[in-house]
Amino acid sequence: MKKLMLLGGIHYLLPVIEAAHRHGYYVITVDYVPNNIAHQYSDEFHNVSILDKDAMLNLAQELKIDGILSFGVDPGVITAAYVAEQMGLNFQCPYEVACILQDKSRFRQFLKDNNFNVPNAKGYLSKEEAIDDMEYYNWPVIVKPVDSAGSKGVMRVDDISQLSSAIDYALSESHNGHFIIEDFLEKEGNSSDCDSFTVDGKLVFCSFNDQLFDTKAINPYTPSAYIWPSTMPKWAQNELFNELQRLMTLLNVKTGVYNIETRLCKNGKPYIMEVSPRGGGNRLSEMMKHISGQDLIDNCVRAAVGDPIDEIQQPTYNGYWAEIILHSEYDGIFKSIEIDNRIEEKYLIEKDLWVREGEKVWRFTGANTTIGTLVLKFMSRKTMNSFLNSQQGIYKIKVCQSLDLDFKTKDSYKKKLSND
Repeated sequence: MKKLMLLGGIHYLLPVIEAAHRHGYYVITVDYVPNNIAHQYSDEFHNVSILDKDAMLNLAQELKIDGILSFGVDPGVITAAYVAEQMGLNFQCPYEVACILQDKSRFRQFLKDNNFNVPNAKGYLSKEEAIDDMEYYNWPVIVKPVDSAGSKGVMRVDDISQLSSAIDYALSESHNGHFIIEDFLEKEGNSSDCDSFTVDGKLVFCSFNDQLFDTKAINPYTPSAYIWPSTMPKWAQNELFNELQRLMTLLNVKTGVYNIETRLCKNGKPYIMEVSPRGGGNRLSEMMKHISGQDLIDNCVRAAVGDPIDEIQQPTYNGYWAEIILHSEYDGIFKSIEIDNRIEEKYLIEKDLWVREGEKVWRFTGANTTIGTLVLKFMSRKTMNSFLNSQQGIYKIKVCQSLDLDFKTKDSYKKKLSND
């Protein structure tokens, strides 16, 4: 029986565990949070920090694993690549490439050195160094941790007086104490965040979508919905596909799933924003199975342990799809969710709720505060857009903020879903 090690224990690992068990693999989950949900479904759990590469390598060697993934778990990617390389196991890319891709500063420099479209960007260790460098940028700028995902620690800065607090916020979410500042790129239309797949370095599955955002959320840079197919112009999608393939070739990547963020900007240029050798959060690979019929999760699991995979092709879309990221505007106790009857009767494909009545929920500071998803399918973009922009709301979440049952109702999509 082959052994697959999964780093982390979050909800996004459940379909990965299911796929592994379907093929008869023994699943080992590892992190330092024993109560994480994925550990309830794995065959074995070990309490080890996934940031400790050498401890993870020792454990993997002791357990004689056959494959390792950090699916949907950004902090574990470098460790997974390190363990795979040291043990001669399959992984999406070499360890050094993973280090480049997982560091926003190094990735921006790699793009610049190889003549990709890239904003002015620099990485810093100190606030003073960054403040002295402000004439380099075209304002406004955006400040981020170099090694954090899920839109955590991200802030737009329009005035230098805001810079110090933005740096503090970025550092509060950084694992290595580094942050990056870059020009804020104004989007033309919607940005894309989708999962893709390479086979021996060839980008055989490349998808694009539209990200939508909740402007009222405490973190307005965390996606609150996705729609497929993308409204990005075909010429921009084609150019991005060619540039992504050029990038994959330069990086000498192998076989596996990648989470890729791209956008077309108002300056007329398409940009590669992020590429990570892992499945994305927000169930993006699961959505691709719904939409295209191709199972990226099943194939990345098999690839990880060295088993043959399916023939994967560029995606085609059956209808118009939306994924709604359920979230609360408030910290409190979850009471209930109500879904518009028309949505539930005609368009709802799947409801995946991660909390029960009486459990704690947090306001939408990042992807880690998501409380579930809705998968919707429409037969026309016009119908889909009419619901996404509906003033009546797709869903309502009731949250109790105090012991006297003073319920607050979040009527999602009463507010405008923004492109900012």
